[in-house]
Amino acid sequence: MSPTRAAAPAAGEFRAFVARLHFYIGLLVGPFLLVAAVTGVLYVLTPQLENVLYREVLRTASAGPAQPLAAQAEAARVVAGPGAQLAAVRPAPAPGWTTRVLFADPRLGESENRAIFVDPVTLAITGDMTVYGTSGILPFRTAIDQLHRTLLLGDLGRFYSELAASWLWILALGGICLWLWRRTGQLSRQNPANTRLRTRRLHGLLGVSVSLGLLFLSATGLTWSRWAGGRIDGLRDVLGWNTPAVTMTLEAPGLATAATGPEAGGDHAEHRGGDVPAAEGGAAKGTMGDMSGMDMANMEMPGMAMHGDGVAQGAGTPMHRDGTAKEADAPGAEAADPVRQLDAVLAASRAAGIDSPMVEVRLPRPGRAWMVREYDRSWPTQVDTIALDPASLRVTSRADFATFPLVAKLIRWGVDMHMGILFGVANQVLMAVVGLGLVGATLYGYRIWWRNRPAPGALPRTLVQAWLRLGLPVRAAVVLVAAALGWMLPVAGGSLLLFLLIDLLRWRFSQPAARVLPAE
Repeated sequence: MSPTRAAAPAAGEFRAFVARLHFYIGLLVGPFLLVAAVTGVLYVLTPQLENVLYREVLRTASAGPAQPLAAQAEAARVVAGPGAQLAAVRPAPAPGWTTRVLFADPRLGESENRAIFVDPVTLAITGDMTVYGTSGILPFRTAIDQLHRTLLLGDLGRFYSELAASWLWILALGGICLWLWRRTGQLSRQNPANTRLRTRRLHGLLGVSVSLGLLFLSATGLTWSRWAGGRIDGLRDVLGWNTPAVTMTLEAPGLATAATGPEAGGDHAEHRGGDVPAAEGGAAKGTMGDMSGMDMANMEMPGMAMHGDGVAQGAGTPMHRDGTAKEADAPGAEAADPVRQLDAVLAASRAAGIDSPMVEVRLPRPGRAWMVREYDRSWPTQVDTIALDPASLRVTSRADFATFPLVAKLIRWGVDMHMGILFGVANQVLMAVVGLGLVGATLYGYRIWWRNRPAPGALPRTLVQAWLRLGLPVRAAVVLVAAALGWMLPVAGGSLLLFLLIDLLRWRFSQPAARVLPAE
């Protein structure tokens, strides 16, 4: 027998194995993929709806100059009560928007804060609700996000989303292979009027059309998964691909370099748990939003004076005739109530190059620095971060997106694109099309299975059976690949063992008379 003729059956057996694996993934993981796709589509399509639902909270018709940021925070603190712990302030990004004053609350979940919304002009309180994550989404979209990530089951529900992300890329690659093989094989020459063939073609066409998007969603979803995400973080540590972050400690004098340790919190801390102050990427400076053209280094803000080196004194600090701060109101005294420094901190950060209108000022903990970060994740991304010494308001550490490693930038962009916020409406539409394509391909896949399901009592075609038909070198290679993927993607490895258990049970409870290996 010629090598070419001998290779043909081997290739056919490998195709049968890929088809059986593709079938098992679709059948058993399909329900989780459907939930993830539907809830993901809802999430990316609802930012505008959320703005409408909470318009009275987010927007204001008040006109005139804004009150000092410290006064806005104090108005919110009065409403929050004496025991509330003020964590951060997000000034109104533009006229007509409200300021968010964030309070830590131990009764809330991870990455959640109590937000009190303040009219920056009148100091009126427009809302009091829980916000979630760095994006600051409101209760409506938070519910969709939690359904997408955990099925509202907490940490236990994270198995579902990681299961879907772990198998999605394998499902997509297998589907591409099957589609290519069938286009060059016998199925491409069959009667196009055949209903079953038409269903199979629609399933393949939908899947292949969105396959690149599915691979992207799988990869980015795995980066913030619990178990596979830990493996990916370890790999990034080894390769030096971590996202730089500011150093919040104050031991080292002078300007510190960016760190990549726990201060960072990751590129998507809100999806892992814990809203840790982080440098989450940013954009190279050049465009300054609605502050374009201002000379921030030399601009004096109302209520504050600038030293010759551009470092701000505290807001409203009384001065001696020689320009030094009075003893009783020196910055060290103001540190007892950091709220009084908010305006000076914001001005100092603007002078240091934090120019996005979307900025968050996080209050310092004892012995730690102020942290000011941009959170505009649209294009061009602006999420630079700096740390400021509470006493002098000098920059002690910074993490600028322009200096990030390429991989860290790609991960930042990938996560934001996955969430539908990188390119605005175009990004939302693209992610929705990919999600709906996955829904359609999955439903067509179930229709194919239902029409071709084995007759009662027939011998089931199993994954183990398809594997045993492979040649010995191919079988060994499959085992090695499965072991490697099982270590890298623990949920996929555990579910593969479940697939094999189902295989054995199907074989065990089939009719004994039919338990003969068929010749295909």
